[in-house]
Amino acid sequence: MKIKAGLERIPGGMMVVPLLLAATLNTFAPNLLRIGNFTEALFVNGASTLIALFLLCTGAQINLKSFGVSLGKGATLLATKWIVGAAVGLIAYMFAGSDGLWLGLAPIAVIAAMTNSNGGLFVALVGQYGSKEDRAAYSLLALNDGPFLTMVALSIFGAMGFVNGMFSVQSFIAVLLPILVGMVLGNLDEDMRTFLDNGSAMLIPFFAFALGMGIDFGAIVEGGLTGILLGVLTVFVTGTAGYFLFKALGWNPIVGAAEGSTAGNAVATPAAIAAANASFAAYAELATVQVAASTVTTAILLPLYVAFLVKRLEKKGYQFKQGNITKVSG
Repeated sequence: MKIKAGLERIPGGMMVVPLLLAATLNTFAPNLLRIGNFTEALFVNGASTLIALFLLCTGAQINLKSFGVSLGKGATLLATKWIVGAAVGLIAYMFAGSDGLWLGLAPIAVIAAMTNSNGGLFVALVGQYGSKEDRAAYSLLALNDGPFLTMVALSIFGAMGFVNGMFSVQSFIAVLLPILVGMVLGNLDEDMRTFLDNGSAMLIPFFAFALGMGIDFGAIVEGGLTGILLGVLTVFVTGTAGYFLFKALGWNPIVGAAEGSTAGNAVATPAAIAAANASFAAYAELATVQVAASTVTTAILLPLYVAFLVKRLEKKGYQFKQGNITKVSG
């Protein structure tokens, strides 16, 4: 039975299939794998640990001579995601109706969903279609976790001032450390770099499954069509912006598109903002369910959109091989 070959025939299959399988299982039989011990630790709660190990393996492939490229790509991704998300949020505020909503969306939900990104999803997609330097760009993307960048946008719009304690330096370092450990090991010993390189691809389907066990399709129902709309906007607006910017800079455009998602931790952002400024309290509950629906929608839609973009590039004569994109024909 050719399981691996079958998965590889599906664009992004090593990530998409395990994620959707787990999401379906979590929606209809959520307690099936929540039986404790090794089973639950691996298949349900293992996403963070497996992603950390993936980042360590990825860090080992970083040559210090090329690390500046990774930082440049990470900064570009971070800035693009925030600028585009904040711009759409500003449009939402400018054209909101008398009920304070734009297309049924709470503007705070728009900013929270579109300026934040799912790091696990990014790592999985770039792990399949990106280079070692592309994967290392994740080291900067931890900055868009949580409500900090949402608050920056709101502050600029004059909606509220800065509030202390919304960004944790410790959390950022905690994300960065596995990459740094891997980078030290790989630069000290070429054999360690080769040894750890084998772990990168192998880990993708396992942490994709664990990510899927955190997705409940019921969130789409609860968030309604407006939450789905928010997810669609996040994928096609921020993802497409990243795609074309990376293409213009001569980088792998798929890496730019891979940022077009909403992270699960963004669900807590509206409540955090409302706690800091009571003027947002009236919209916090609606915004929370809309962001939750966007999280699920982008987790399903973004891999499919990336697969479409990959096929489009392949038809134009590009090929993806060993993490690099090259043009092989006219």
